[in-house]
Amino acid sequence: MEKTKTSTQRVPNLELAPPPMFKVIYVNDEKTTALFVVESLIEFFNYTAESAEAITVDIHNNGKATVAVLPYEIAEQKGIEVTISARSAGFPLLIKIEPE
Repeated sequence: MEKTKTSTQRVPNLELAPPPMFKVIYVNDEKTTALFVVESLIEFFNYTAESAEAITVDIHNNGKATVAVLPYEIAEQKGIEVTISARSAGFPLLIKIEPE
């Protein structure tokens, strides 16, 4: 009796799912200056001065605001960079990263 070998060939799924997106959220506090917030939005998120000022007012009025929606690794890195910058300037600015 002769044994036959059967091989199964898998077809790889080449479609990549888009990465999950995360919100970068600035939380208002009583010590971080509006100027620092505006400058950080321009430096780290490439906002124009006008849009950065509008977001800063939104953060102040609502207690927090989403400033960007990015893939997790990028959102986390931006959050860390802004936090380090804030601490270096003596500000307690809190940055949260949440799933979209």
